[in-house]
Amino acid sequence: MKSAILISPKVMEINQKAHVPFPGPGEVVVQVKAALTCGTDIKAYLRGHPKIPLPSPLGHEFSGDIYRIGAEVEGFAEGDAVMAVHSAPCGECTFCRMGRENLCSTIMEEKVLGAYAEFIKLPERIVKVNMFKKPEHLPYTEAAMLEPLSCVVHGIRSTGFGAMEAEKQKNVLILGPGPIGLMYLMLYKINGAKVMVADIRAGSRAGARRADRLETAKDLGADAVLEGDLQDIAWKVTEETDGLGADLVVEATGQKDIWEGSPSLARRGGTVLLFGGCPTGTRACFDAGRIHYDEIKLVGAFHFTPSDVREAYNLLASGRLNVSKLISGSYHLDDLQTAFDELIGGRGIKFAIIP
Repeated sequence: MKSAILISPKVMEINQKAHVPFPGPGEVVVQVKAALTCGTDIKAYLRGHPKIPLPSPLGHEFSGDIYRIGAEVEGFAEGDAVMAVHSAPCGECTFCRMGRENLCSTIMEEKVLGAYAEFIKLPERIVKVNMFKKPEHLPYTEAAMLEPLSCVVHGIRSTGFGAMEAEKQKNVLILGPGPIGLMYLMLYKINGAKVMVADIRAGSRAGARRADRLETAKDLGADAVLEGDLQDIAWKVTEETDGLGADLVVEATGQKDIWEGSPSLARRGGTVLLFGGCPTGTRACFDAGRIHYDEIKLVGAFHFTPSDVREAYNLLASGRLNVSKLISGSYHLDDLQTAFDELIGGRGIKFAIIP
């Protein structure tokens, strides 16, 4: 079978001679019908990733058909169209017992990579907890959105509200019009919130890309799209919120300077969701007076729990989210490098990779 392998940063090859995996007890082998590009994959390609020892297969957003099924698998059969995420908690460690399965002690060590391939093998824990039958009406490309949407659902829940019940967060500001930010936009619009999408960085070739993404934000229902430096954005948010500031600020860029500026955009008593991950070891500084006297809540969010995945599945299956607008086109697996080059060059939001 064909499989994309990241040899080292900026060195990727399509292995033409990989063996089709065989499932053990409780496992399934999925014939990939569609995989999606992800910002994490691009970061790993450009500079490596601490959780992806190289060389490594690449890709983790996918859907497909069950090609082979192992013994003891219940509820699925060969030929079933399925959608899944690339990890599942152990269910036994301290954090799992606390109900914090996203912090499971082994979840990152047991994750599955290799969606940029013709086949991928899923272990028992994923099959049991985080794999679902794909509804017939849902295209494979959109079903592959299950993993990033699960992360977004978890982020919303981390602020204290379910993805469908954020009634107290009426003015939401999303920093970063990438695919994650745009998914936050869609979910908060379902909640009836007023949603502003902002691009703090301006100019350069990347600026042209973000202008296109802000247009997509408008198409998806953003009440306001904002551009400029932090001071410009703060002034515009004040205008949009009758002088209060945002009830919720979602940081979806993973940029240190934007992390540090996020609390200045929230109202007194507001919440800042620090979703975009900065590299481990990054030190961010905040105005202690704002955090303390204005009771600004800073919330971190990482990965997802099985209940987040289930809610994301239900959202996709219901057709309530038009995630097709986040897919800018498709490439054959042999042309994966071209898809990466497009994204690195500032073109597109996500691309579907078809084996």
